[in-house]
Amino acid sequence: MRRRELITLLAGAAAWPVAVRAQQAAMPVIGFIDAASAADRTNSIAAFWEGLAKAGYVEGQNVAIEYRWAEGRYDRLPELATDLVRRRVSVIATPGTTAAALAAKAATETIPIVFGVGGDPVQLGLVASLNRPGGNATGVNFFTIELMAKRMQLLRELVPAAKRVAVLVNPTDRSNETTLRDVEAAAIGQKVVALEAASGREIDSAFESLEREKVDALFVSGGALFVEVGGLMSYGTDIHDAFRQVGVYTARVLEGRQAGRPAGEPADQV
Repeated sequence: MRRRELITLLAGAAAWPVAVRAQQAAMPVIGFIDAASAADRTNSIAAFWEGLAKAGYVEGQNVAIEYRWAEGRYDRLPELATDLVRRRVSVIATPGTTAAALAAKAATETIPIVFGVGGDPVQLGLVASLNRPGGNATGVNFFTIELMAKRMQLLRELVPAAKRVAVLVNPTDRSNETTLRDVEAAAIGQKVVALEAASGREIDSAFESLEREKVDALFVSGGALFVEVGGLMSYGTDIHDAFRQVGVYTARVLEGRQAGRPAGEPADQV
């Protein structure tokens, strides 16, 4: 092989990794924040991937995902959101935690945010209205608060003799701010006892209080910190389907849809 041909071949070989790196750099990046751990969200993450796949997005092929897990420490969420903003991700997805959505909203007014929340996104300050979200956020509402009365009804049917009901809430999760008030409003002839827990250790302490308070039933508020296994009954949104829908919306943002535009979808999606 002549010297000129050899130089051309080597130059081409050297340029190939550069081209690959350039292609990877152009790949959109999704910033993903959740208050739970990766192990807790295995099935939910699969549902999120399913939503992305409906639009042809596959992690590692044509989209990258930067995961940030708070591991139950809600106080870390602002730091995690700020880190993703600093990395200039294309969109931030917060499918399962209201506090994560609020942290992302506080961290950026420009990067699109796709949320999944249990409370009213208007009252939470995430969007201006359901019909016209405005700003940089859109997403899915679980309507958790609206289901509170139905849950208390089911609890009464399950334990009709219950006179004292404990309500377990996470004080660091803003989606639980009205839980106690709503449960008290839905209680008919029951005394409501408030219990708070913001960590696994505090959950243990709360359960020790159950015996002292002599409660007949336990009402657990929504959130990533509480029941993983062992709950007798639940009633509410299919969390995996919520993650899938957030994946669908995230894909739409990647395709160029503005987060603040009216979605033209049913009332539980904004």
